[in-house]
Amino acid sequence: QVQVVESGGGLVQPGGSLRLSCTASGSIADVNIMTWYRQAPGQERELVAGISKDSRTNYADSIKGRFTISRDNDKNTVYLQMNSLKPEDTAVYYCNVHIRVPEWGFYRPYWGQGTQVTVSS
Repeated sequence: QVQVVESGGGLVQPGGSLRLSCTASGSIADVNIMTWYRQAPGQERELVAGISKDSRTNYADSIKGRFTISRDNDKNTVYLQMNSLKPEDTAVYYCNVHIRVPEWGFYRPYWGQGTQVTVSS
């Protein structure tokens, strides 16, 4: 069994900061790409940031310069540092992790349950 669990969401004022964490646990042979997505009410889920195993990153244009993605391979954990938050950043943030379990020779994506981020005064 594999679990992917996010944490760190909450309510923050505009201009504030939050740090999200996402940890994969269970029967894991290897972890590859780790990605953050978000979904606002009534909107489609969108990619926020991704990071490869060797820490190459990519970001959505809407958050460049404000958010930073990083990872700890020893802990199978990915982080999203969010600074200068805006009301339009309000959404449920989901973690997606590509994991290979010992029984398989390929990677498949696993989703976390999501964590709510609300930016409001």
